[in-house]
Amino acid sequence: MDENEWQYTPSEALDLNLVERLQHFPREPEMFIYALRSTAAMGLRTWLRLYHRFEVVGQERLPAEGSFILVANHSSHLDAPCMLASLPLRKLHRAFPVAAKDYFFRNLQGLTFSVILLNAIPFERSSRAGQSLMMCRKLLMNPGNVLILFPEGTRTKTGELGPFKPGIGALVAGTSIPVVPCRLQGAFEAFPKGSKLPRPRKVRLLIGEPMTFADTPESREGTHQVAEALSRAVQSLR
Repeated sequence: MDENEWQYTPSEALDLNLVERLQHFPREPEMFIYALRSTAAMGLRTWLRLYHRFEVVGQERLPAEGSFILVANHSSHLDAPCMLASLPLRKLHRAFPVAAKDYFFRNLQGLTFSVILLNAIPFERSSRAGQSLMMCRKLLMNPGNVLILFPEGTRTKTGELGPFKPGIGALVAGTSIPVVPCRLQGAFEAFPKGSKLPRPRKVRLLIGEPMTFADTPESREGTHQVAEALSRAVQSLR
């Protein structure tokens, strides 16, 4: 066999230390991390059902095929685990909550929770937000991926729904990517911002009908239209 017929190219992540490997995205498949994540997911889902009496309403509305986005109100650190728990286990390693890089990816403890347990994507909230949006677009181009977004950008301090940032509009305006509006009820009461431990309150996730924005212009006005439409859709779920 000619030595030029086959070449092995090792992953770039192999030269990184543990923290750098966890921060690296896109991630290389690692069976050990997959096993940890799967085990943690089953334990987390059991805890949500028992401690928070977690309930999902409208699960049948989730698209059966293709990539899509879940958007929801952001009131608690329980939000991402609840959103993940609404998906079939087979989607676990292809579901990616978007998390602020400056908050969740700054130390080993946050990285362990964000990457191993949640499979979260590091998102730049400041000058490199455009690069983060491009990364999200590439992920959605691969059929079967699920992106989980909280367009308010930060957890509410009052329990009320805040305005959606136009970044979600920049991501989907002029595309046929399904966006599924969701509303979390009880998560704020169970684990509000500033609390150290969650309380045993019931949490319910309401899932709405998927929306698409292929006819919305990819302009500043269009991105704001998308954000406002999704905010209204989330607000209307009762």
